[in-house]
Amino acid sequence: MITVEHLTKRYGSTLAVNDLNFTVEAGEILGFLGPNGAGKTTTMRMLTGYMPPTSGTAKVAGYDVLAESLAVRQRIGYLPETPPLYREMTVEGYLHFVASIKGVSAGERSGRVDWAVKRCGLGERRHQLIRKLSKGFRQRVGIAQAIVHDPPVIILDEPTVGLDPKQIIEVRNLIKSLAGDHTIILSTHILPEVSMTCNRVVIIQKGQVVATDTIDRLVSQSDDRTQYELKLAGHLEPLRQALAQFPGVEGVQVQSEGENHVVTLTTAGATDVGPELTALVVQTGLKLYEMNRRRATLEDVFLQLTTTETDLAEESAVTDNQEPV
Repeated sequence: MITVEHLTKRYGSTLAVNDLNFTVEAGEILGFLGPNGAGKTTTMRMLTGYMPPTSGTAKVAGYDVLAESLAVRQRIGYLPETPPLYREMTVEGYLHFVASIKGVSAGERSGRVDWAVKRCGLGERRHQLIRKLSKGFRQRVGIAQAIVHDPPVIILDEPTVGLDPKQIIEVRNLIKSLAGDHTIILSTHILPEVSMTCNRVVIIQKGQVVATDTIDRLVSQSDDRTQYELKLAGHLEPLRQALAQFPGVEGVQVQSEGENHVVTLTTAGATDVGPELTALVVQTGLKLYEMNRRRATLEDVFLQLTTTETDLAEESAVTDNQEPV
């Protein structure tokens, strides 16, 4: 549905997007991730025909974004980071206007507006002026204008900005419900949202793709280790000796306060050894109050791929300059 080949954008001497290559399959939800300044918004603007690339090509639904820009725009629903709203119009009036300029026929227009209003939870606000809406509801109107013409491709730049937790869940469910019939590119800094919504991710750094795969594969390739945190009470020495013989243990850290202990254990591989650890604790006579298992997350992968040596040096400098507590 979307094919990007060697896409590049320069602003004078600044290289904002550098030789991007990726594809998005029909019906897929793709998470498009990167730190601030990585080139995400510039890429999305090129895909939507908002600005031309310096070089390279991108095709949406088979149409070239440069040579067939109008055809591309007709097939895309786009929500930029700041929704393009006319604040003096009502919600319903604005959506009718958007539907008309996006080519929805007069006979279908009311039905499409009703559908978008319902999907975005705007029923009680449809006759209200946009300027009187809260930021969260204005964001919903922005999503409604992106989907009102039923485009095959939807590009969403930070769609949950300004929403409360309940609204975020509703928007997440809306995005997931659109998959299959629509191909979606979702850019956001809320990585748990990506994990719960997207089929696959593309991560860019300094205008270049640094990773593209399913979330599970990226996580498994990043760090094939598992960490357990055990909260215990009792005499710890028998457990220390037993853990020295436990298969796959790569590290043990202990924090103790009297007879209470927090043991952090790192093991090689993805196999869950929680039951064996529980049995071992019982055998050594300790009381086990809590055990948590943790593997690498998308956030860990993101930080690993986008944290540069300069970032680490700046962080170290800040730490070195801190006064001791």
